[in-house]
Amino acid sequence: MEQGAQKGSPVTLVLMVASAAIGGTLQYGYNLAIMNAPTVFIQTFINETFLERWDIQLEDYQVTVVWTIIVSIFSLGGFAGALIAGPMTIRYGRKKCLLLNNVFLMSGALLALTSRAAKSFEMIIISRVLIGINAGISMNVQPMYFGESAPKHLRGAIALSSAVFTAFGVVLGQVVGLRFWAVSQCWQYLLASNAIPGFIQLVTLPWFPESPRYLLIDRGDEKACIDALRRLRGCEVQSSELDEILQEQAEIRGMRPSRPWDLFTDRSVRWQLISVIVISSAMQLCGNDSIYFYASYVFKEAGISEDQIQYATIGTGTCEFTACIMCNLLVERKGRRFMLMGGFILMTVWAVIFTVALSFQSYISWMPYLNMTCIFTYILSFGMGPAGVTGILPTEIFNQTARPAAYMIAGSMMWLNLFFVGMIFPFIMSGLSDYCFVPFGASCLLSALFVGFFLPETKGKSLSVITSEFHKLNFRGAADGGFKPQHQSQYHQGKVCLSTAL
Repeated sequence: MEQGAQKGSPVTLVLMVASAAIGGTLQYGYNLAIMNAPTVFIQTFINETFLERWDIQLEDYQVTVVWTIIVSIFSLGGFAGALIAGPMTIRYGRKKCLLLNNVFLMSGALLALTSRAAKSFEMIIISRVLIGINAGISMNVQPMYFGESAPKHLRGAIALSSAVFTAFGVVLGQVVGLRFWAVSQCWQYLLASNAIPGFIQLVTLPWFPESPRYLLIDRGDEKACIDALRRLRGCEVQSSELDEILQEQAEIRGMRPSRPWDLFTDRSVRWQLISVIVISSAMQLCGNDSIYFYASYVFKEAGISEDQIQYATIGTGTCEFTACIMCNLLVERKGRRFMLMGGFILMTVWAVIFTVALSFQSYISWMPYLNMTCIFTYILSFGMGPAGVTGILPTEIFNQTARPAAYMIAGSMMWLNLFFVGMIFPFIMSGLSDYCFVPFGASCLLSALFVGFFLPETKGKSLSVITSEFHKLNFRGAADGGFKPQHQSQYHQGKVCLSTAL
């Protein structure tokens, strides 16, 4: 076997990505978007339920509170999913975890489907929790699965496909929601339609291999790892790729999987952990995903007429989808750090312009169109950087034992902040009015500064090289400023063993 002798075909890898993502991160985007179209119908259903059960006519603000709970409880479900994703991936593996995750999805879809007949808005709330758990697990496990299965030169692009499918899910949810816009009797079918992508995943994903790194490092199954690599690469396995996996295996040999609290007390991963917490939190504190929850509120505030709001809403999803594809093409050329920092800086600029435009919309007739343009460009900037690159980071900067715990922490921060922003977003819109995007712009500016000062580039680098760069930050001022690879003898023994197997 000669290194680089065969290029191979990535067909199996591409099909595996599609199968995992259709029932994975696509669900996150889809379930964000479908809640906007049936807003009025579900609010009417809530009011009718209270009137029929307790003969109480709810005030508008009371209906809004119940509706906000239905929308935001999805985030708490996602938080729970992020917490259980780590242990599930360690016990069942990446692929099987994604398959088992569909239990939550199908249960939630069934509750949503029968909620209208049962005259129970509580069933919608429970459904949203279960769908949130499904999304929380997918958002953690799928990037991990992709990052561990892709070759180094495609690792960023493959991992970024999670964001592409999330954005596609948003567009799909908006288009499907538009179809149900004028049909008040069909909203329950809209909420249950997320079962279709889940079914497609259940049928197709079992045919694809498990993560090669999981098979070798966690399971110790050399033959299965080599077989998986051959299938995913479409050719004989290159020695350089095996060497990298073996080196990581040697460095963590005898170590148990880390728990989240272990990472907080481990100085050797301090800045990796800080980076993941800051970037994952910034992804939601920028307010982008909350725009999908409350698109109608945002466009009303921007001065868009009622009959144009649904079409403007579809434009938001299309913008992010387009931007994520562009980011996918650029991330291996420009690097993670450039795309992240550039995205946050552009979002800051558009937030400032949007604030100025809102202030003058009462005086200039064409200002609502500038407002809408600012929203679209804000989402475009989000898709070009934070939307995709954030999911790659834990895979690239943590080793195999710490990676599940890192994803648990990253996912927890993302979902908690989504819940927080989702709950206060309507009140920010009404309370700050023309200045509603100032907090989000400030968050983007601070995030850009953090990336510029503290996050090293990871493009095309092995875990050892990335770890050595973080080592300088983690042990700044310490006597030992260099990075010393561990367990070299175990690495060479493993290399000989696998070379014999090949």
